Amino acid sequence: MTTAPADSPGTLAPAYGDKVIAVETAGADPIPDAERHGSPLQLLWTWASPNIEFATVFIGVISVLFFGLSFWEATAAIVLGTALGAITQGVLSLDGPRFGVPQMVVGRFSFGYLGNILPSAANGLVAGVGWFAVNSVSAAFALNTLTGLRPLPSLLLVVVAEIVIGFIGHNFVHTFEKYAFPALAVIFLLAGVWTFKDADLGGGGTGGGIGGFLLAFSAAWGYAAGWNTCAADYSRYLPRTANKLKTIVYPAVGLFVSVAVVAIIGAASATIVAPKDATPTAAFTGHLPGWLADLVLLAIILGAISANALNIYSGSISIASFGLKLPTWLSRSVLVVVSGVAGTAAAWASLSDAGSAYEAFLLIIAYWIAPWLGVVLVERWLQGRTATDEELSARLGDRTFTSWPGIAALLIGMAVSVPLFSNQEDYVGYVPKHWPSFGDITPVVGFVVSAALYAVLRRPKDQSASSSSA
Repeated sequence: MTTAPADSPGTLAPAYGDKVIAVETAGADPIPDAERHGSPLQLLWTWASPNIEFATVFIGVISVLFFGLSFWEATAAIVLGTALGAITQGVLSLDGPRFGVPQMVVGRFSFGYLGNILPSAANGLVAGVGWFAVNSVSAAFALNTLTGLRPLPSLLLVVVAEIVIGFIGHNFVHTFEKYAFPALAVIFLLAGVWTFKDADLGGGGTGGGIGGFLLAFSAAWGYAAGWNTCAADYSRYLPRTANKLKTIVYPAVGLFVSVAVVAIIGAASATIVAPKDATPTAAFTGHLPGWLADLVLLAIILGAISANALNIYSGSISIASFGLKLPTWLSRSVLVVVSGVAGTAAAWASLSDAGSAYEAFLLIIAYWIAPWLGVVLVERWLQGRTATDEELSARLGDRTFTSWPGIAALLIGMAVSVPLFSNQEDYVGYVPKHWPSFGDITPVVGFVVSAALYAVLRRPKDQSASSSSA
């Protein structure tokens, strides 16, 4: 079935509206004007709550313990990387009210209707399985530390809650994040005050140098920009008339402040000696008074659920964005369950070595997101010169529309950056192998190469010709 233009009645039942306790019926189709509701302000807590959690803390921890940075070096890398990822989050959020479709559907402009299946599948795997596993593991460890319940039963309890929220859908996700936000913010700020009181801010640092700084920058940027592929998923119900500046600022501020503050608290905690053989969550709470440690463990669980509500929802939306003729029973809500089962299996497999698995995952997601973002941002820059919003909306549903420059730029960017600059435990690229001080600049190189290639290969006539051939 061809996707309807954004201003058509579409397939969404008008009865959904702003109801909270109602299963969302929309998949990746455009949201009709009659269903548009909400304001840009809701994007503030929707992008803040999911990052007030332990996975964000661990960005700071690995910057000090794994990458060898001092607290202040780690802070600089975290602020810089997070700021860049937050800015693009705000810019891409504009696609929601403009076209009324998820972010991965907007990707059809850059990669074509069928070509867009590749990045959509990657995002479905990363968000719905990878991130779902990472956050579920941290919540499981927190529940294990808090109650003594074994890790596997703890994991299963957490994932059930996450799947239920994603299953219900868009409005319930926004509402859950709204009410989780104040509780998470207060508890983590209290933990931060205690952590800074005990931290050795002049400590940390084992000679990470510029290489360690670039690794920490890539990890922070990869974490923040990892949400870029889902930006419009949570703004697509906003009215077309939503204030553009607020639609940019609220998600950018929510994402930046939450990630930067919580990750910096993590960097400070890494300068405090933790009990030997402690789980990651127990190490973070070990210096806190008992009452606060218990509150933080509860917040870690709540924060992980907040993050995974978005991850599993966007993972299912990414699969729906394939535009394939799926059976009617295989709806968005069913895809949430399928994604949750796969993510739970991945989480179970990583319970024994969560720290190393998370470090590798943070860097690897940036390897594909950076080239993808380079292509998408260049396309946005060129769009205003090639077509009106009406023509662009029609192009989103055109199954014959192709864009080989987008796919070529994405793949070539990855093919150049990963073999040459990757710096992983299992694979070290040519440049860091011979010059370790380079750290890992794979995302930077991938972004630049893909953006430059797409700007050269994609010309207005290419897009116009493809569109007119429909």
